[in-house]
Amino acid sequence: MFRIALVAFVAGTASTHVLPSVPPAWAAAVGGVASCAACAGWLRWARGARRAGHCLLALAVAGWVAGAALALVRIDLRLQDCLAPELENVPLRLDFLVTGLATGTARGQRFDARVLRAPPGVPERVQLAWHGAPAQVVPGQVWRAAAVLKQPHGNLNPHGFDYEAYLFEHGFRATGTLRGQPRLLEDSPAADFGVLVQRMRHASREALRGALGSLRYGPVLVALAIGDQAGVDRHDWDTFGRTGITHLVSISGLHVTMLAALAGGLVLQTWKSCRWRGVRLAERMPAQVTAAAAALLVAWFYCLLAGWGVPARRTFFMLATVAIAAVLRLPLSGSRVLSVAAALVCALDPWAPLAPGFWLSFGAVALLVVAGSGRWRRRREGAARPAWRKRLPEVVREGARAQAVLTIGMLPALALLFHQISLVSPLANALAIPVVSAVVTPLALGALALCMVPGLEGAGTLLAEVAHFAFAWLMEAVQWLGEASFATHAVAAPPWPLAALAIAGALWTLQPRGLPGRGLALALLLPMLLYRPARPEVGGWRLTLLDVGQGSAIVIETHGATLLFDTGPRYGDSADAGSRVIVPYLRARGVRKLDHLIVSHADDDHAGGLASIQDVLPVTRLHASYELAPAARKGAEFSRCAAGQQWTLDGVEFSFLHPQALPDRVPARERNAHSCVLRVRGAHHTALLTGDIAAAQEAVLAGRADLAADVVSAPHHGSRNSSSRALVAAAGAAHVVAQAGYLNRYRHPHPLAIRRWESSGAVFHRTDVHGAVVFVSAASGLRAMRERERRARYWHARPP
Repeated sequence: MFRIALVAFVAGTASTHVLPSVPPAWAAAVGGVASCAACAGWLRWARGARRAGHCLLALAVAGWVAGAALALVRIDLRLQDCLAPELENVPLRLDFLVTGLATGTARGQRFDARVLRAPPGVPERVQLAWHGAPAQVVPGQVWRAAAVLKQPHGNLNPHGFDYEAYLFEHGFRATGTLRGQPRLLEDSPAADFGVLVQRMRHASREALRGALGSLRYGPVLVALAIGDQAGVDRHDWDTFGRTGITHLVSISGLHVTMLAALAGGLVLQTWKSCRWRGVRLAERMPAQVTAAAAALLVAWFYCLLAGWGVPARRTFFMLATVAIAAVLRLPLSGSRVLSVAAALVCALDPWAPLAPGFWLSFGAVALLVVAGSGRWRRRREGAARPAWRKRLPEVVREGARAQAVLTIGMLPALALLFHQISLVSPLANALAIPVVSAVVTPLALGALALCMVPGLEGAGTLLAEVAHFAFAWLMEAVQWLGEASFATHAVAAPPWPLAALAIAGALWTLQPRGLPGRGLALALLLPMLLYRPARPEVGGWRLTLLDVGQGSAIVIETHGATLLFDTGPRYGDSADAGSRVIVPYLRARGVRKLDHLIVSHADDDHAGGLASIQDVLPVTRLHASYELAPAARKGAEFSRCAAGQQWTLDGVEFSFLHPQALPDRVPARERNAHSCVLRVRGAHHTALLTGDIAAAQEAVLAGRADLAADVVSAPHHGSRNSSSRALVAAAGAAHVVAQAGYLNRYRHPHPLAIRRWESSGAVFHRTDVHGAVVFVSAASGLRAMRERERRARYWHARPP
């Protein structure tokens, strides 16, 4: 019964995060108290009547209501601490305290801050960026600066990462950029306990960075020691993901438990042998109690140093539960410990279920509880163990058993969250777990400890270099596995019935021997792993205008082919729309290759993601308005787009309407004028993709008698000098979409361009307000879907 209530509490907390809006805090509190009181009366009646089923149901309902009510109250309070609309995108003078580690960006630094003095309507916690910062920002510093704030906003695409959920989960109710010359007012490293911890993390990071220098995997060792993953290279993350060892390159529960066990063991042995005034310390205080307290203290300190993330919190609360139960001599099973830890995490942080790490962390431990319960050790009576198994050490057998359980049990979750599963994960983990857990992590922590002691920096540097050598040796094998063609299997985003069937199959496989169908239960995973989303009918098409910020990326799908028009902008030195938005979307749609890739022109907001896409997906034909070097084509057949070129796929005709002629070299100032313009004409509807052409080029197109289209991508993101009346009249579009960044400095789309389209009867969509926009052309009609309406949540930004 105890576990039922706790699991229901977690479920109630998680259920609030699917709501498009939430009731006021007072209504949630009153409703929760009333519901819990009713459940208490129900439980009392059920106990008196000795109805066990009613008791369990009453406890489950009470737990669910309590979790939901507590979360709703906290959510409403956080929603009220928001940026006033009239203060958005205007310069404000702020005094703020730096409360988190600064992260380097392509143009400067980004850090967390608590606002100390500001105009009314500014939230307390904000995330700020300082472009061109002359020195590193340090936790505990108090600054005065002019800042331009915006409400939290992120790109929103089907099956994509929800950045606004991440910001809300971490309590940031506005983001902003510093302007002018900020002035340092004071340095208060001990402003509060949280700031003091972050200051210690900053000192630890700088000390370890100094010891590692420019070593290739230095950022990985920093991540292993203090949980700061910001410096890890994107290609390394790709390798970790393809080999299934991402969980190791962070502060995992294994590392926290290992350190706590080491501290507890040392204190246990020391306490037993020490005396005070002739009396053994163990006689004054039991050695087990002292060891448990020391282990918890070390675990708590290390979790704080690691950033107090969900895996760290889960581990600490589990250790605390086990320690308290051991001291009080309370019988606790693994499932009870896990449910207590999950309920505590949700009670303290109701937004924890928003993080995939919450479900992966608790799910992995739950599977290990199953593996350690003896179910997989049961053999038929009289069954002999094979000779090769007798020769294996017990630790190897147990490790193999745990890895098999995790591989099978976590497969549906990994496929759902990342649309990719690693086929080499068991082998990669067999190599990486012993090296990272038993060698690299202890050496990195030892190097950190030595680097923090004056005079021992040299020894710390030596230890750091040894840790780096061990990890670099490991990465030689891991990279070979990750680069293999068979390393991963891409999984399209399945519908929920197939996902539920796969989860049921994995759980059934892990049940004790003797259950019917246990050996065949893995077959229930195949429908999800082999699923392919429905494609348009012959003559139909599916058009997705992705939300990539200030840029363009459009996916066109026919019955059997996929085309990409533009590749989005570059976000920094190591990030672009290709890797962050386009590839995840294509993978979720089950796309394995691109039949045609068109880059309308060479501007960074249209061509920024080209290389990232080519690194992941093979491209058959590549078109662009500018010449691409043979090395940049990556084996694709290349041609420059020009009016008159056309081809047909699955009953859909594709044709370039512009440019009329292309010079050998296109000057930078003329790139927009030479943008490729693509017409997609199916059996039922037509779409027109216009790139960045302006009024002069629109006038040429408007003279065509066959320009009419049902869907038009607004030229030049809806700028003032585009979308001329001639083009609007000639196209006669029913839907127009402007791909633009939220509150972008160009002020796209311009109100005049919007007005011209709307006055013609068109529905005007904009990705900065509506998220990705999807159109499906079929014989039954043209269907339009906007992602912010389809996936509305209470934390999403509202239109300005």
